[in-house]
Amino acid sequence: MRKSDKIKLADRTWEALSAAFPDASCSLDSDSPERLAIRGILSAQCTDVRVNITAGELFEKYPSMADIDALPQDELEVLIKPCGLYKSKAKSIKTFAHLYCTKWGGEVPRDVNALMECPGVGKKIANLIVGEIYGIPAVVVDTHCKRVMKRIGITTHDEPLKVEADLVEVFPEDTWISLGHKAVELGRTYCISRAPKCDVCPLNDFCKRAGV
Repeated sequence: MRKSDKIKLADRTWEALSAAFPDASCSLDSDSPERLAIRGILSAQCTDVRVNITAGELFEKYPSMADIDALPQDELEVLIKPCGLYKSKAKSIKTFAHLYCTKWGGEVPRDVNALMECPGVGKKIANLIVGEIYGIPAVVVDTHCKRVMKRIGITTHDEPLKVEADLVEVFPEDTWISLGHKAVELGRTYCISRAPKCDVCPLNDFCKRAGV
């Protein structure tokens, strides 16, 4: 597909998503940059609802990053076990808290690459942090966004970084932060993985998959 055609498709996609999900927003609680980052680490292969509950319990007991930095990893593992992958997530959270308290001087970096120095903070979470907290344009490509954009025909890739590159090429920068949230809503509501509701999807008049 020519770039001009992809841009037209992106424009139609944005218009339809905005009409269908005008209030789409991040479903992770974001009371502070550092806590959002911890929730982002916990969110891997876990629902946002579960993450918010578990993180709330964690922060009630250990409200600061200094508290978490001092917390023995095995105790942290017990607290976050409901989110799954608790051993690797606990290690990442401990590393994040330590970087926050030492190298970062008590402030979450605004730079995606700096954030990604922490194991467990990939491009998706780094983009989420800089977008949600600092308003820096960035696209969050999760499994829903990747699936939706491939079915629509805006990307042919499965690798998140390649999907992100395709999206930022055709969507205006001022849509990037909201785009991921709206795509997630579409993915959860209509563009379901195994049984998409193409017949009632608000994008079915131009979505590539709906026309199959």
